[in-house]
Amino acid sequence: MKKIAIHFEREADGRWIAEAEGFPGVLAYAATKEEAFQAAAALCLRVILDRMEHGEAPSVAIVDELFAVA
Repeated sequence: MKKIAIHFEREADGRWIAEAEGFPGVLAYAATKEEAFQAAAALCLRVILDRMEHGEAPSVAIVDELFAVA
């Protein structure tokens, strides 16, 4: 499974920015790096779900990792 890369940057005021590679617009600001990571990951999942609901293929193979046809 291809993992989603989350890139971090730290602002001059100490806030962390997390940006998801391959997910335009997925950008999260937070007080800590962990909080920024969690927010960006949650946004990625929302994007994947939205794409699935609209009949678009997910950007990653997360669906195959999470679900199996019984």
